[in-house]
Amino acid sequence: MKQIQTVSGKAIPLLLDDIDTDRIIPARFLRCVSFEGIGEHAFEDDRLQDKNHPFNQPQYQEANVLVSGRNFGCGSSREHAPQSLMRWGIQAVIAESFAEIFFGNCTSLGVPAVCAERADLETLSKAIQADPSLEVIVDLEICQVKYGETSFAVTIPESARTSLVSGQWDFLSQLLENKPAIEEKKTTLPYLSGFSKV
Repeated sequence: MKQIQTVSGKAIPLLLDDIDTDRIIPARFLRCVSFEGIGEHAFEDDRLQDKNHPFNQPQYQEANVLVSGRNFGCGSSREHAPQSLMRWGIQAVIAESFAEIFFGNCTSLGVPAVCAERADLETLSKAIQADPSLEVIVDLEICQVKYGETSFAVTIPESARTSLVSGQWDFLSQLLENKPAIEEKKTTLPYLSGFSKV
């Protein structure tokens, strides 16, 4: 199981409020059979309407930390939204707050979603714009974001933090890790091993 204690790398600033899941991934892309290729369509309509959208800018194309505002991921419960961000390259999101279902979907994909104060987000966004190569570190063990000589506290529900740092967020890996116990249990279940005769 993959333990996620820190995420570090370049960041992309998108400090806007109430970005809903339909803006993150437009509804027409929900018809896909799998999530393959969905990353290239992240924020597609916003990017078409605004050529200066951060996701269009070459200096942010290798970013893996997204910085945003209040109520990020609101709207529908579609898993496609965090899937598209993850497949675009985002490995962590720092925002003022998150919609609950979006946050849960991020956690189940192994994408930490941490909350920060608005003033800290504004300062960080300006620093990223001034130096797009700036390394931003999201440290889940001490609940801090660090960049340059600056650091600030972030919050994340303890249950989500624990599941990420311990690797328990990855339910498929947990299932595979417990395969011997599952195989053993299977032999004791009447509907799998044959019905008992009366």
